[in-house]
This record gives sequence, structure tokens and C-alpha cells, in this order.
Amino acid sequence: MPVCENIGHHTSIGGEFSDTFTTIIAADLLYHRTMSVAVAILAAGKAARFGRQKLLETWSGRPVLEHVLTAVSEAGLGNVLLVTGDEPFAELAANYSARVVCNPGFESGIGTSIATSADACDGETEALVIVLGDQPLVTAAHLRALVATWDGEEGGIVATSYADTQGPPVLFGSAYFSELASLNDDSGAKRILRAHAERVGTVTFEPAAFDVDTPDDLARLD
Repeated sequence: MPVCENIGHHTSIGGEFSDTFTTIIAADLLYHRTMSVAVAILAAGKAARFGRQKLLETWSGRPVLEHVLTAVSEAGLGNVLLVTGDEPFAELAANYSARVVCNPGFESGIGTSIATSADACDGETEALVIVLGDQPLVTAAHLRALVATWDGEEGGIVATSYADTQGPPVLFGSAYFSELASLNDDSGAKRILRAHAERVGTVTFEPAAFDVDTPDDLARLD
């Protein structure tokens, strides 16, 4: 009888060890996946509807862009790219260890900034998250949810679902980098989402529907 009790006790320890080991392996895989994901904050644009540089406008005590930089930083992903045109964002970028990437063709539309982002990814980048610099309500938790939903495959896409549509932030696996790099107008990456609709997963996050396009938009945040 004592022997049987002993065996049962050791089996329990073995099961606990197995569960702990599995948890550690899963956490390690998630960490590797997270660090292989680059994030591009699109901050190049004419802000024509706003009438001045909207990303430096203050909301809740900080520039709009800084709220996005904070969320990206707290998400703890891999390389952070800040895609700019001719804006003075260098100091903000440095505060958040973001790499400034200049898009000289930004006046041709947001597609050129997405292309610049894809071109800036190194060979170790397995996925790229595109987030807009004027989406101050995006959270670190949502960015992490995009990565957690991604299957880790190069052909995976995870978009944010809101207001009966899909849009940024969007995660693209590396298989789409060449398509992203070919964008050259103001239509963004929606055509890539449509072309590969069967590969698109989604994470619902209604606040992502809000972006700052006009002074009235900024006022509504308050």
C-alpha cells in the first residue's frame, strides 16, 4: 500500500512538472514570435483636413503621436519604425527607441508609407504591424492581441475589426512584404486584405475606428 501511495504522489509531481514545462515552452514561443514582429507607425502626411501638424496637437497632456508611441512601446514587440515625411518627430522617436524612417514620397499617399515600412524590415522580421499615428485610442493590449491571434505563419494576416469593416492596426506576415512594398498611392493596404480575404483573421477593437483627421475629431476626444 505505501508503495502505491508513493507512485501516486510521484505521478502527481510528474504531471505538475509537465504542465509547468509546457507553459514555459508556450511562453518562450510567444516571446520569440512577439520579438520577431516589427511595428510601423505611419506619421507622414500633409494633414490637409486638420490644417496643421495634427500629430503634435495635445490630447490628455501629450501629443497625439505620443499616445501611439506609448502603446507600441508598452506592447513590447520587436523593432519600432516611425515613418515620417518632413515632420520634426526625431525627439519623440528617441524617447521611445523608435527608428525614424523617412518616406520622401509621402505626398503620393499612405501607400508609399506602408511601402517604406516594408522595405525597412530586416531579414529576421517575420511580421509587420501597421498602425496609424493618428489612432491615439489604440492600446498595447490590442497590439498584443493581434500578435497572439496570428498563427505564426508567413502567410497570416490579422486585422482589427470595427464599425463593420477591417482596418489598422493590421498584422501582415512576411509573405506579403513584397506586395506591401509595391503600394504607391493613397488607397492603403485594403486591396491586399481583399485579395487574401481567406487568410485574414480579426480582433475586434471598436476604438480603432477613431482617428484624428480634423480639429473637431480632436475636440471629441475630450
